[in-house]
Amino acid sequence: MGSLHDQDIRKPLLQSEETPLPLPPPTLLSDQSSDNHKEVSDELETVLSNTDLPFCQRVRPAIWIELKLLWQLAAPAVFVYMVNYVMSMSTQIFCGHLGNLELAAASLGNKIATIAAIFVYGLIPQIFAYAVNFPIQKFLQAQSIVNPSAYIAAATLVIHLVLSWVVVFKLGLGLLGAALMLSFSWWVIVIAQFVYIVMSEKCKYTWAGFSVQAFSGLPGFFKLSVASAVMLCLETWYYQIMVLIAGLLKNPELALDSLSICVRVSNELGAGHPKSAAFSVVVVNIVSFITSAVSATLVMVFRNVISYAFTEGEAVANAVSDLCPLLAITLLLNGIQPVLSGVAVGCGWQAFVAYVNVGCYYLIGVPLGVLLGFYFKLEAKGIWTGMIGGTVMQTFILIWVTFRTNWTKEVEEAMKRLDKWDDKKEPVLVN
Repeated sequence: MGSLHDQDIRKPLLQSEETPLPLPPPTLLSDQSSDNHKEVSDELETVLSNTDLPFCQRVRPAIWIELKLLWQLAAPAVFVYMVNYVMSMSTQIFCGHLGNLELAAASLGNKIATIAAIFVYGLIPQIFAYAVNFPIQKFLQAQSIVNPSAYIAAATLVIHLVLSWVVVFKLGLGLLGAALMLSFSWWVIVIAQFVYIVMSEKCKYTWAGFSVQAFSGLPGFFKLSVASAVMLCLETWYYQIMVLIAGLLKNPELALDSLSICVRVSNELGAGHPKSAAFSVVVVNIVSFITSAVSATLVMVFRNVISYAFTEGEAVANAVSDLCPLLAITLLLNGIQPVLSGVAVGCGWQAFVAYVNVGCYYLIGVPLGVLLGFYFKLEAKGIWTGMIGGTVMQTFILIWVTFRTNWTKEVEEAMKRLDKWDDKKEPVLVN
């Protein structure tokens, strides 16, 4: 692979590229959905590369093809993540109806450390479930096997809601019971997905049992994983720090309840398709932003009643209503920022994004939030405003970097990584 000229980086995102790309590597034999996805993906690249048609005539069919790809791959995955959040949110709702103090404790705790500790103890088994669940989900998603995870998540959600209601209200186990049921539900998901991998015909060529070969290439994988973990942790801790800082306000229980409610509500590169990858970034961002705009509108419409799903306190309801405009802004940002972070992960930019997160979140967002919340007496609203400021800066940086990306070069780098991991000794492959 030769190095690309500097002027290539300045080319428009969807401009035609004359440089021929190497053929994509052969694909693993998996399920029919994976083959269908490849066919549709090839079709998208063909449409975008057809320079005989005007740009507008290429965009219309390309948008339709990309939306089909999104529906096939993203919709089940989004459903799984949504169910996972609903499980956590439902646990918080059950705790909130025990009382405002319990809701605050379930929201990562505050000054009432003893009560918060009870809830945290019940979540310890969930930590290990997280560690096992994410590699299993990525293993399935890498093969375009997404529907089974959605079915498992949906069934587990029903079980979780019923058992949580029984444990919390009928057996009277309170916070500890709610936390333990959340941990139990996560382990149900993990075990069910692993059983599917072992028993399903769709994974018989990609899962042959545990092997020492799994430890090959660990140094490079570990380097990339550490950067990814740092990037994700910095993002996750950012909003948790907001909740912890709120515990230092004059009325920490009210601040934590309102903030916790608002926070809760709130494969083209490897195929050798640079134009499809670039086009996907544009379409996914537009779809995600539209979805977030609808969500933000609903939040503003129902701002006076949202909190009653979590707790019956009128003071909390008023505080949540006051914070809903900030929640709406956060939802709009979350329609773009996570997509751009996903692009960064797919391109291997985790280390760069980690540095961006440190600067935007912890050198700007947190200090600004503390300044507005305590010095200017804006309290929870000031803390959140500062956090939004950090997120806005991070979003603009990621937009600029994504826009300047040379997607042909990214495809070449992705294919180098695929070639490195390609096992030529046991080729269970098709051309």
